[in-house]
Amino acid sequence: MSEAAATRMDCVHRPGPRSWAVLVACEAKMVARDTAGLIVPLGLPLLILVMSAGSAGEVVFENGLTALDLFVLPLVVVLVIASIGIINMPSFLAYYRRTGILRRLSVTPASPAMVLVAQAVVSVAQAVLGMALAFGVALLALGANPPVRPLAALGVVALSMAALYAVGMIVAALAPTPNSAVAIGLVLFLALGALGGLFGGSHTLPEGVAAVGEWLPFGAGVQALSAAWSGAAVELQHLAALGLAVIAGGVIAAVAFRWD
Repeated sequence: MSEAAATRMDCVHRPGPRSWAVLVACEAKMVARDTAGLIVPLGLPLLILVMSAGSAGEVVFENGLTALDLFVLPLVVVLVIASIGIINMPSFLAYYRRTGILRRLSVTPASPAMVLVAQAVVSVAQAVLGMALAFGVALLALGANPPVRPLAALGVVALSMAALYAVGMIVAALAPTPNSAVAIGLVLFLALGALGGLFGGSHTLPEGVAAVGEWLPFGAGVQALSAAWSGAAVELQHLAALGLAVIAGGVIAAVAFRWD
């Protein structure tokens, strides 16, 4: 077979945009059918936001921003990302491996890596929806203020998403079953959240524990987003912590991930 003919056959069999669109649509349907996984990441942050709005909205700082803006909203945003990236996404990937879907795809033109990408696209879309919903309710119904540095806030959100999804990929790589993925993800989510100030704020933690939490992706994301919201410079420590989580999570997941 000539080189030109081989190239033409490769182009014919290589999945195109339509295949990607179909795969993403299928992943979206799977996520939509998972009622708990769909509602909890959207509903729980809203519940925390509404319950905290009354007292937090009354605490006003010098620049006119409130505790709702500087503490509650950054926490809620990171909570949405973490719940989807660490709990939801790994459970789907573990299910696909457990049922042999990834192994079957490895002998077709559709690489199993396509499933990882499609699931990541859908989960990111779900996270964006959850953040937009929380921000919209806070802005329109609770009198919250937008971030003073919106571009910095968007950058922190993107980096936090990469860091927490990298942690989720470690869970997906190590969990042997979907149930174990949910269990491991939930424990990890609660541990990172507790160290990052999910239960009462980082100021309620012992100094040493709070310092550790700021080097973990949940706490670093909350602190960095709070700084961007207030208009202050984002500390290099928090950006470094998020970047290290992306690198470490990516390397560990790549080494440990099993297709079957």
